[in-house]
Amino acid sequence: MPDLSQFPITGRWPAQNSDAIQLYSYPTPNGVKVSIALEELGLAYEPHLVTLSDADVKSPEFLSLNPNNKIPAIIDPNGPDGTPVELFESGAILIYLAEKTGKLMPEGAAKYEVLKWLMFQMGGIGPMFGQLGYFHKFAGSEIEDPRPRQRYINEAKRLLAVLDKQMEGRDWIAGDYSIADIAILPWLRGLEFYGVKDVRPAVQTGLKIPSPAERQANIDDMPGRGNQTITAPANRLSNAGPLAG
Repeated sequence: MPDLSQFPITGRWPAQNSDAIQLYSYPTPNGVKVSIALEELGLAYEPHLVTLSDADVKSPEFLSLNPNNKIPAIIDPNGPDGTPVELFESGAILIYLAEKTGKLMPEGAAKYEVLKWLMFQMGGIGPMFGQLGYFHKFAGSEIEDPRPRQRYINEAKRLLAVLDKQMEGRDWIAGDYSIADIAILPWLRGLEFYGVKDVRPAVQTGLKIPSPAERQANIDDMPGRGNQTITAPANRLSNAGPLAG
């Protein structure tokens, strides 16, 4: 097994399986991009919970892996030249994982279509939706001046209009399911968490019918269900349907 003791971060977050990719993350829109990709690709990985507190992300151990003190970050003990690779920045990690496996990113000209929309998320959706969340849900919501909040509401609507136009007549943002879809989806879901997503009342009600308890009861009553578990192949790409907010 590879020796990861050379990486100071393993002193704070020890590796139990040093042959697996070490993921240091937290379930934010940026954080889950990498865990989704790892699951889709069926790669062996070991997750380590790194909170957003200064005690974690500004610790000497974490800064040794990412001097920018942001999650996610990874160590791949089996890099392309046989030596460990350390990476931060979610977009860079997605590209690395796609190239490592030859999946979730096509070759030739289509590759750059995927990268184009990945960068659209990295440079547009991520920063703008993040600011929208700050001014609508978090500390910025206490600012009386409505202009900062309205600025990011308007920019979020503009970016969503760009997505809507691109998604016309297609299931995925850049042809087949790719790392671009994986990067965009968590931020669209974040709009609901921020409390800024408009949902038609009938849709909001319909999504709750039947109730979770009723649904589970129906599943449990199905013949042959009992305690049966179903395991899907780890390397199968899930068909999650069109991008949704």
